[in-house]
Amino acid sequence: MEKVILATRSFLRDEEGVTAIEYGLIAALIAVAVIATVYLVGTELNSVFVKIKTCLTNASACGT
Repeated sequence: MEKVILATRSFLRDEEGVTAIEYGLIAALIAVAVIATVYLVGTELNSVFVKIKTCLTNASACGT
């Protein structure tokens, strides 16, 4: 019975699992931030390339 109590106390003191979960949550938040940034920059970059394409195909549409 004493072994069960010692094992339970050891389990309750062990924080390795909690640390792994925290690192997992941090990694997930970083991934969400990277995906959002790439999406926003990608949209802006697409607009720039569309404008360049328009200028190359129709110089009068550029309005320089």
